[in-house]
Amino acid sequence: MSDTAPVVTRIAPSPTGFMHIGTARTALFNWLYARGRGGKFLLRIEDTDAARSSPEATQAILDGMRWMGLDWDGDAVSQSANAPRHAEVAHQMLANGSAYKCFSTQAEIEVFRETARAAGHSTLFQSPWRDVDPATHPAAPFAIRVKAPTEGTTVIRDTVQGDVTIRNDHLDDMICLRSDGTPTYMLAVVVDDHDMGVTHVIRGDDHLNNAARQMLVYRAMEWAVPVWAHIPLIHGEDGKKLSKRHGALGVHEYQAMGYPASAMRNYLARLGWSHGDDEFFTTAQALEWFDLGGIGKSPARLDFKKLASLTGQHIAATEDAALVTELQGYLAAADLAPLSDTQVIVLERAMYCLKERAKNLSELIDKAHFCLTSRPIEQDVKSAKSLDSAASSLLSELTPHLQNASWDRDNLEVVVAGFSESKGIGLGKLAQPLRAALAGRTATPSVFDMMHVLGRDETLARLADVID
Repeated sequence: MSDTAPVVTRIAPSPTGFMHIGTARTALFNWLYARGRGGKFLLRIEDTDAARSSPEATQAILDGMRWMGLDWDGDAVSQSANAPRHAEVAHQMLANGSAYKCFSTQAEIEVFRETARAAGHSTLFQSPWRDVDPATHPAAPFAIRVKAPTEGTTVIRDTVQGDVTIRNDHLDDMICLRSDGTPTYMLAVVVDDHDMGVTHVIRGDDHLNNAARQMLVYRAMEWAVPVWAHIPLIHGEDGKKLSKRHGALGVHEYQAMGYPASAMRNYLARLGWSHGDDEFFTTAQALEWFDLGGIGKSPARLDFKKLASLTGQHIAATEDAALVTELQGYLAAADLAPLSDTQVIVLERAMYCLKERAKNLSELIDKAHFCLTSRPIEQDVKSAKSLDSAASSLLSELTPHLQNASWDRDNLEVVVAGFSESKGIGLGKLAQPLRAALAGRTATPSVFDMMHVLGRDETLARLADVID
């Protein structure tokens, strides 16, 4: 691959279920590598498994990519739509002598393997049709197999794994086109990557052995082999292969749990890749820093504590309007009621006192309860206890001071503190019933922030409700 060729990467998920967190990280690596070099990032839906593929799963992939902010160039390509092109290449290989017709049935192949197994030999199928004169071919269905070299080695030059050597006698004459005329995954991937101009194949290291077999097609067609980069998989905190017992596996689950996309990009980028000791970074920094040399060889471990820490930092660093937009996406993903236009306005106004120390978007929404709810304010059990007759009397006496106050946060604090001092009580004793009146809860943002956000009229109306 020429060093001067424009970078083209791709992500090629199968639409057989939700978008896996591992797929999301692979997509992110491809996106960062291409976008950071002014290249193209492509999306291909590998839907050749018609029995397991579904439109719903395809939509889940598109939704997951959009939520993660991983935009792709052009339209998403359907692999199944390219089946005629895959078959065309198989026949070209047949014509140039790098492939052959195999008439062996599935039953014959199974007999071969059982016999080899019983004799302690390799079960790698050796077709008896590889060197047969085409003139003697029967008029029967056939598969097209590529001719794999039988001696020597194949070297996969991998940017992450280093040089990986495969003995050629361990490679079978893989089927490229089945006897029913449908292409195999191994052929389709290579043809699609070549036709889409993919220069760098960045994918999980569970595909490493596939690279040696796919190189057979590249060589048979005399196509340039892409740069390989096989990245380690993600494991659970116990070091074992990621599964449901480790927690959420689908990207949609993370959105519904209240993790913002910026934090997910940051966290997933750090799963297996590093830039010095940097933990928290923006997407712009990741685009500038990301390279294949920073990817380690060992599996990355999912760490929810680190994700939570990064989430809090990203929420605090996100602009208020962008955070409100993220919250609306979270509410939809979590099947919660959407925000009204009025709530959007007040929420953005309140964001300054909500986003600090919020661990996720769910917690942020909970902290915003005071400005999203409406009168009459429903009291929880604890807050109701603080609204006794003495507290009601205090709030009644405080009200005239607030009616005449200049309505900014700092001045409100001065007014309330002065009133507390004049009554000979601690500020906390007044803040407790104030909090209950304004939010109906005991755990809220500062009462001065709440009054500032709610405004004079709403604050006084809420106080009047509990005084009455």
